Amino acid sequence: MPQRSHRFACSLPFAAFLVSTVAISNTARSLHADWPEFRGPSQNGVVEKSLLPVKWGEDENVKWFSKTQGLGWSSPVVVGERIYFTSATSAEPNANQDASLLGSQRLHLTCLNANDGKEVFNKVIFEQAKDAPKIHNKNSHASPTPIVHQGRIYVHFGHQGTACTDLDGKLIWENRDHAFPPTHGNGGSPIVVNDKLILTCDGGSAPYTLALDLKTGKEIWRTIRGVDADKQFSFATPQLIEVGGQQQIISPGSNVVQALSPSDGKVIWFVRYDGFSVVPRPVLYRDTLFVITGFMTAKLLAIDPKGTGDVTDTNVKWTFSGGVPTTPSFVCFENQIVMASDNGIATGVDIVTGKELWRKRLGGNYSASPLLAGNKVYFQSETGESSVLELGEKPVELAKNTLPGRIFASYSVIENDFVIRTEKGVYRIGSLK
Repeated sequence: MPQRSHRFACSLPFAAFLVSTVAISNTARSLHADWPEFRGPSQNGVVEKSLLPVKWGEDENVKWFSKTQGLGWSSPVVVGERIYFTSATSAEPNANQDASLLGSQRLHLTCLNANDGKEVFNKVIFEQAKDAPKIHNKNSHASPTPIVHQGRIYVHFGHQGTACTDLDGKLIWENRDHAFPPTHGNGGSPIVVNDKLILTCDGGSAPYTLALDLKTGKEIWRTIRGVDADKQFSFATPQLIEVGGQQQIISPGSNVVQALSPSDGKVIWFVRYDGFSVVPRPVLYRDTLFVITGFMTAKLLAIDPKGTGDVTDTNVKWTFSGGVPTTPSFVCFENQIVMASDNGIATGVDIVTGKELWRKRLGGNYSASPLLAGNKVYFQSETGESSVLELGEKPVELAKNTLPGRIFASYSVIENDFVIRTEKGVYRIGSLK
């Protein structure tokens, strides 16, 4: 039987243990590794060294472009010589297939050949009913990023359901039991922890974190948020960390971030705050967990992830506000957190003191998360303009690049190239010299 409704129960005390990251959570990626999930194999949008291009455009350093149908903001994932992403097309007659958010939808998993961009397959995973809940006009019906793990693809469409396929798109299982009441649609991506698929189900009421069996899709446990919030909906992607040799699933939601035990979902510790519609993914860096609190006024929290129970008053090292994003995630570089607010203000914050180190106006609006490659950080605006900054004591802008169409998906990487998804298609961007 599934284990349900854990509130603020705590596991055995381990406050005295040292903090270390899980191998994948705070390491940089090798050049030829896959990019199998949101923010890459390190889960933090970091590439240690690379020959990624600095400049590109519609007619510059484009190795190929593949036009896509439908709308989806999920980021591409790369495994071997294949690229996977999800999208939605309208099932309504005469609808604009590239923009329609209304009426019945077909929810797709698409695969492209990474060498030439040609379509390998395009499979309909779910049919979404005509009376499905409406979503925000800035969202899509396919915003969570898929994850590929040990020869299987896990696709998640929020309140519309979750499914598992093989690498050729053949359905293995589906679970549509968790049709929580959404607000503005779906967003948070799934993660794999041991033998479980972890999801956040933060809808308009009774929000919870969910664990499904990787092999069957059956519920193993669910943990309710257990705090009062006027607006209970959020869209965060969880993060796996390791503290003193024990794993923790970090799951932010409205008014609370919880550290959960992967085995049974019990709450190890939690921190309360004021915030809802939480989107940015947390990061563990140099023994400190960094979490963003969402709307209305976003704050960046630096948390010591040791302890049990309510550690709000004891384990929050510092709080930073002003220029903190509500949608994009952030990257960590040497002694600083680097982020861009939704309205295009880039900021560097000292990881020890929480003091602002620098601030720079990028221009535009931002939803996609930045990527760090060596000492270069790449930001991507919603209107297709990227800004490349070289980081140091003060940032230096190296380039601004533009692709046509809106962009909400975050960067993906294959070898020394970017995979960039726009509303019109997928680009492979790399040096042609």
